[in-house]
Amino acid sequence: MAHSTSWSVVVIGAGASGLAAASTLTQAGHDVVVLEARERIGGRLLSAPATPEGTLDLGATWFWDDERHVCTLLSGSGLGSFPQHTTGDAVYQDAGGVQRLAGNPIDARSNRFTASAASLTDALSAALPSGTLSLGTPVTAIRTTPSSLAVHTPGSVIEAEHVVLAVPPALALARIDFGGRLPADLVHVAEQTPVWMGAVVKVVAEYPEAFWRRDGLAGAAFSRSGPLQEIHDMSGPEGQPAALFGFAHASTARNTGPDFRAAVTGQLTQLFGPQAAQLVALHVKDWSAEQWTSPAQVAQLADYSLFGHRLYQRPAMEGRLHWASTETARGYAGHIEGALVGGERAAHAILYALPDSNSNPEPATANSAPAA
Repeated sequence: MAHSTSWSVVVIGAGASGLAAASTLTQAGHDVVVLEARERIGGRLLSAPATPEGTLDLGATWFWDDERHVCTLLSGSGLGSFPQHTTGDAVYQDAGGVQRLAGNPIDARSNRFTASAASLTDALSAALPSGTLSLGTPVTAIRTTPSSLAVHTPGSVIEAEHVVLAVPPALALARIDFGGRLPADLVHVAEQTPVWMGAVVKVVAEYPEAFWRRDGLAGAAFSRSGPLQEIHDMSGPEGQPAALFGFAHASTARNTGPDFRAAVTGQLTQLFGPQAAQLVALHVKDWSAEQWTSPAQVAQLADYSLFGHRLYQRPAMEGRLHWASTETARGYAGHIEGALVGGERAAHAILYALPDSNSNPEPATANSAPAA
């Protein structure tokens, strides 16, 4: 029999947006529980260990200088960053073969996380009060009550004054029963909104050294014929751990099946020479197959103009349900910055709606909240 509990705020999803919202709300003194369907935090910020040390990002990788929420979180958490390697020539591939390009028109100036992108969500999680996180807890339904929202999980019903939806809108509509209480126009927009990274396979090829740099190559490539459509250097600071990474459509990986890894290795060898076949490891992450990231129809969701839609900017279900994922952000949608912006927006809307529970009546600010 399901047991019942009560919290000021329930946050659904322990990725960057959900943890950012929870951080701001708990610092303002509110009781918050974060429900995460997976047995891990981070969402689309996911890293794998490299050999013999270091990490490799299988999800989000970059951030940019003008993304102040990411920069503030890095600074406040004592985490480091370094510039994306862009020096050298790029490579272009089509059905006619491989062509070396003078310079690198593929990579834009960006930054990487010294300790992996997942270190951001690790830092946000570490700052939360004990007992805030509930892993392995998928939400199945949300219902309205006379004075709250009732959040249903397989083992409990949680009463909350406000709920933060920190998962992709299309996933929320596919996985959660809202009891017909969402407006039809909002349902239509949410069901059609693409999932950032949801339809891609990210491939990370790990090497003993960044050999392509010795050849004057940037590790950047663009292909119209190989399974990987774009490739970038993913090596760590000073080139270690050494790695290249690329993106393929999920349909390409599935159609190639067991031969996908061989096709990727063959393509990298064509682009960067015979040393590219000497892999330490090949990490393949199919985000379209992640049941807590992507709905079944994710490959058909292609209207990116729906990112940051006006309907996500105001709460639903009698003003108690708040959208927070990166797809809902007005600025930097599809970036880590957008996730932090979305989480902060939801938290601030709730702070203005709830009585202040802190001895200090000031709401969380950019100086006090790690997410800001």
